[in-house]
Amino acid sequence: MDFHRQLFVSLTLLLVGFGLLMVHSASVTSWPTEFEQVHLARHLMFLVVGLLAAVVAASLPPEFWKRIAPWLFALSLLLLVLVLVPGIGVRVKGAQRWIRLPGVSAQPSELAKVALPLMLCWILERNRPQLNRLLSGTLPFFIPVALMVPLVLIEPDLGTALFLIAGAGLVLFAGGWPMRNFVLGTLTAIPASLFLLVMKPYQQRRIAGFFETWADFDAAPYQLKQSLVSLGSGGLLGVGLGRGWQKLSFLPEANTDFVFAVIGEELGLLGTMSLLTLWCGLYLTGLRMLSRLEPSSFSFVAGFTLLTQVFGQAMLNVAVVTAMVPPKGISHPLISAGGSNLVMSLLALGIVISLSRDEQVELKPQE
Repeated sequence: MDFHRQLFVSLTLLLVGFGLLMVHSASVTSWPTEFEQVHLARHLMFLVVGLLAAVVAASLPPEFWKRIAPWLFALSLLLLVLVLVPGIGVRVKGAQRWIRLPGVSAQPSELAKVALPLMLCWILERNRPQLNRLLSGTLPFFIPVALMVPLVLIEPDLGTALFLIAGAGLVLFAGGWPMRNFVLGTLTAIPASLFLLVMKPYQQRRIAGFFETWADFDAAPYQLKQSLVSLGSGGLLGVGLGRGWQKLSFLPEANTDFVFAVIGEELGLLGTMSLLTLWCGLYLTGLRMLSRLEPSSFSFVAGFTLLTQVFGQAMLNVAVVTAMVPPKGISHPLISAGGSNLVMSLLALGIVISLSRDEQVELKPQE
């Protein structure tokens, strides 16, 4: 294993360890109960599964992901259909996004974040000669997105649907899709996106609440208000690990979507900036691992997309917690309390390591 892969693995493990520490701290209540032990045990279970998945994925040959891409996409589609079937899918807080398994529940849309980019990269490799054509260079990529995204919207999960569309855009951008197609696609997508954003009353309230946060803090949504209070009360060095008050029933989703706010309160600006430094280091190291690959290859485009998606989700979570974008329930990869997202994030990073070892598509040294 070369230096950059060693560094990549080390940074991943540091983030995993940071997350394990904060999940336990964010789950601690005002008096000793079994609550924090339950969350920690659940997180550890998913963490073990995710690490095993990452190790197996990293050890597989890069060609494996190219062969399995259509089958993984088909499996993801099947699971997204099954989650909508009454009796199979589980409805929580008005959303039907989970499939109940013995002892745990799984979220198929998390698998879609890996399956869709791999499928689009598989299509890209086979349709590269037609890439510059408007119809034949667009339709093959549109079909997988059109099959998968509506299933996620029905759950409903607008955030993940937009995330999948953004991932598809990353594949096409890295794959060399003509800029005119991006312009046409953007012009087409803007009206559709605006419609999706205002189609539900609660989504309208989220957007209105986001603007109220900056216009009148007292009128801000409770969750965002408590998040900003948590971050502000930490100061430079924080109040101390495990000593935060906002997580004691004041800050909703303290150990999942808003764990970054707990980090800000307990470890202060130093803690939050350290976490962001780890993420930037992981992303830059991952790009360095992939840089020796041919930019138009399956391995580079898939690796770049999966790496950017994981990093982008972490930055989006930070943006939500700091009220820089409208509120949306989104986990912080490797840091939030474990579940499908933790397993899939580790799997994606394992695939990136595997793809970076593709010796068949290495850039030839200049003579």
